[in-house]
Amino acid sequence: MNSLIIPVYKNESTISALFKQIQIIHASIADLELVFVIDGSPDESGALIEIEIKKHGLRGKIVQLSRNFGSFAAIKAGLDQAMGPYFAVMAADCQEPPDLIVKFFDALQSDACDVVIGTRITRSDPLTSRWSSGIFWSLYRRLIQPEVPPGGVDVFGCNQQFRDHLLQLNESHSSLIGQLFWLGFRRLCIPYDRQVRSSGKSAWTLRKKIRYLSDSFFAFSDLPIKFLLFIGCLGFLIALFFALLVLVAKLSGQIQVPGYTTIIIVVSMFAGINSLGFGIVGHYVWRAFENTKARPHTVIQSIAQYPEDPETHD
Repeated sequence: MNSLIIPVYKNESTISALFKQIQIIHASIADLELVFVIDGSPDESGALIEIEIKKHGLRGKIVQLSRNFGSFAAIKAGLDQAMGPYFAVMAADCQEPPDLIVKFFDALQSDACDVVIGTRITRSDPLTSRWSSGIFWSLYRRLIQPEVPPGGVDVFGCNQQFRDHLLQLNESHSSLIGQLFWLGFRRLCIPYDRQVRSSGKSAWTLRKKIRYLSDSFFAFSDLPIKFLLFIGCLGFLIALFFALLVLVAKLSGQIQVPGYTTIIIVVSMFAGINSLGFGIVGHYVWRAFENTKARPHTVIQSIAQYPEDPETHD
């Protein structure tokens, strides 16, 4: 069985187009299970999906989360509920071509890889969106994981072994994309051209990009600690230089009163270094505390199975 996981949040306007794409995929992948994860969407996306899935006689589940947990948590919830043994993730905004998902399943079934990544070659988004995404992924690759494709990652597929290991990674405030590349295994990248958004607007806002970059930065990079160590070493060398300078001036008789200016400079410098250090270390401590809570990443409110099991209505 091939399981297609689709996280849904404020996608009411794209549901009709989404099912047209699903029909194209289903024509090539007969044994297809659909797993829709309604990530606390405030619109009628869930109701429209139920209508469409019944109308087309498709097989799958509608997983309703109790609130909005974020697309990456929703994807993991869908992977957990899917039957497999082959899985693919598809966005509900219809910007990935349906043949890309078919290529995912073909590659997985042929045992050419354990995880397959969709890599964007071009994107037909507005200029501001392309600009912000370009900066985001450039920083991500430079600071966190250089093996991530330049265009970033939106969709992927995997086999059951990879899925099981992925679901075992339970850290909070982490990066799903970071976890995909951290796990390793046999990886295959399939290039594609991102399609024009037919309606609505992206929920991937600048604020979410900054937050995700921050989570990825602290979860997969030790650069902040290395930077803090560098600043500390630099501050020590500067302080040593000033100390030697004051000592020479004192011995030569140029300073009659203790060096007030030098003391102020040194004290201010180390105060800044301490504040920076406490801030960076505080981020790590807070993330460690969040992980000790062991809260679930999602809370499932209900699961509807299609076609419906007559026994459930007795």
